[in-house]
Amino acid sequence: MDMRKPLLDTRLLTRPFEGVVGIKEVCFIGIGGIGMSALARFFLEKGIAVTGYDKTRTELTMQLEGAGIPIHYEDSIDQLSGTADLVVYTPAIPADHLELNWYRNNGYALYKRSDLLQRITDGSLNICIAGTHGKTTTSTLVAHILRQSGMGCNAFLGGIASNYGTNYWGSATNCCVVEADEYDRSFLKLRPHIALITAMDPDHLDIYGTPEMMEEAFISFSKLIAPQGVLLYKKGLSRAASLAATQQLSYHLQDGTADCRSVGLTVQNGAYQFDVVVAGDLLTGFQLHMGGLHNVENAIAAISMAWLLGIEEEKVKMAIANFKGVQRRFELIWQSDQVVLIDDYAHHPAELAALLEGVRSLHGSISCTIFFQPHLYSRTRDLAADFGAALDTADQVVLLPIYPARETPMEGVCSELIASHIKKATVSLLPKEQVATWVANDLRMNEKQKRIYITAGAGDIDQLLPSLCQLLNTSCN
Repeated sequence: MDMRKPLLDTRLLTRPFEGVVGIKEVCFIGIGGIGMSALARFFLEKGIAVTGYDKTRTELTMQLEGAGIPIHYEDSIDQLSGTADLVVYTPAIPADHLELNWYRNNGYALYKRSDLLQRITDGSLNICIAGTHGKTTTSTLVAHILRQSGMGCNAFLGGIASNYGTNYWGSATNCCVVEADEYDRSFLKLRPHIALITAMDPDHLDIYGTPEMMEEAFISFSKLIAPQGVLLYKKGLSRAASLAATQQLSYHLQDGTADCRSVGLTVQNGAYQFDVVVAGDLLTGFQLHMGGLHNVENAIAAISMAWLLGIEEEKVKMAIANFKGVQRRFELIWQSDQVVLIDDYAHHPAELAALLEGVRSLHGSISCTIFFQPHLYSRTRDLAADFGAALDTADQVVLLPIYPARETPMEGVCSELIASHIKKATVSLLPKEQVATWVANDLRMNEKQKRIYITAGAGDIDQLLPSLCQLLNTSCN
């Protein structure tokens, strides 16, 4: 099969965008979520009035306010907008939310975030990146390549692209790059033309019940690909044989049997150098400055998708070389000759394993301490043994209390459950407020030994970074 022949109805790229016809005002309930905020930015860019509610003011909501979006932080009918054409809410909003129920009882058009994303992308050429991990970096890489190459896209991302300081950007090109979220089966609302599945590891079992049911959802996602579309999937997925799409390509870091893979991978001056084979074509001379071998694999997927779209090889190389990463994805926060501080959103065992493997690939056997904040009681309960095994590759593990997000406490489920499965690494259990003191003591006790500190988790552990940087500036300079 010659994958360089036209794969898609490229006339979609030049059709006028019709996803916002008739909409004058949108209200977002839970506007501070990463996916919700991208949609809010989209409507604001289109000249449509946007208002919002969220439980707490964050850096992200303050950015939205700075862009001109009025946001309130009290669940109050007196503060809601009564003139919205449609109301968008996140599944994390509780059932007794006063404003949401007022809108519901008064006949307003209510959309889940996934429903609105479906409406926006209906009629565009859609590149949808799914998977239990890797999808944020990969979708950002793909959107970055399209933007840098001049092809352009509307990017709806699950993280803040460091090159641009945002999780959304628009384009006149009728193409959407979408991070396809498996939570709440949201990705089943999308209609991909090119789709990627990075992983199907067990997660969100509070939604799916069993790993098998979650895998079935990914199989259903693959069936949504347009008839002339293409599926790119990670080589080695347990249910790969069940994935549906007329045209399929596998990818892997270095597996010689994968259709898309790296060759000649080396580390030079803190960057990865590699060539890429895509369906028999050899593309040479790539350079990635983002840490972690898993991110090289993400880059292989992004390069392969750019190849499918026919983007010039030199433009792809330039985009990969100047990619600055995604905030909270293997993000280098602080570095000196003595100490390296890395922050990452990793909240699943496979993500933690890839994070620590990436650190070792760049920094070898240097002493490594990971501060991990588990996210959700249900995920901790279901995957405690896997978390322990993943974290055990660090030298020291400091576990913070579970970040509950949308959940209430579960009897017997706490960070100690993960600690019980860590066999080799030294383990400590600390409240978040004591981490800086712990680091100060560790630096004093190991004054002449180079150290790597990692903060990881999808909760609010990143709030520690300013105090840690202040401590390191004082202690290590």
